Amino acid sequence: MMNRVKQSGLKYFLVAVFSMLIIPLTSAATPSTSGDKLAADAKKQIGVTVNYDPAYRKIEFPRGDVPKNTGRAADVIIRAYRLQNIDLQQLVNVDMQENWAVYPKLWDLESPDKNIDHRRVPNLETFFERHGQSLSTTDKESFEAGDIVTWRLTDGNKPHIGIVSNKKAADGTPLIIHNIGEGTQEKNVLFKYPIRKHFRY
Repeated sequence: MMNRVKQSGLKYFLVAVFSMLIIPLTSAATPSTSGDKLAADAKKQIGVTVNYDPAYRKIEFPRGDVPKNTGRAADVIIRAYRLQNIDLQQLVNVDMQENWAVYPKLWDLESPDKNIDHRRVPNLETFFERHGQSLSTTDKESFEAGDIVTWRLTDGNKPHIGIVSNKKAADGTPLIIHNIGEGTQEKNVLFKYPIRKHFRY
């Protein structure tokens, strides 16, 4: 009888200890990043990246970057994800090397170029389409903080890209964090241009 009591007590003790251990383990398994955090990290570029420069530059690899005060539209996305410890320069380069045939052939290249590929919107569209979620481009309610949106500008059908903010305009339209020529800014431009793609990654 005494042995059963001891075994029962030991059983409840072990269950209690296991419960205390499993809670931290479960919490650690939950991703620490979120759409709100990605949007907040993108906003850190406002007032820092104050110029727009689409020029080709040779940069380091991995985690290479152009000067922080300048950049192109895609650099807003690259820099925000790097604060999540996600290096799209390296990820896009690896994916292009392994799947060259599926990426756009718009620049007369015969192989990937680690200096510029990740900074080109059509390449990012292909990468996010392959590795993220493709979502509605018309349902305003489907756009959440941290989502990636691409457009084709009405002036010359030029590709553009931005991140959905965690703030909304008075009519409920999510604001966009992007660089369209005057540095990184947060503006109400989601439906100003024809939307091409909407991703969550």
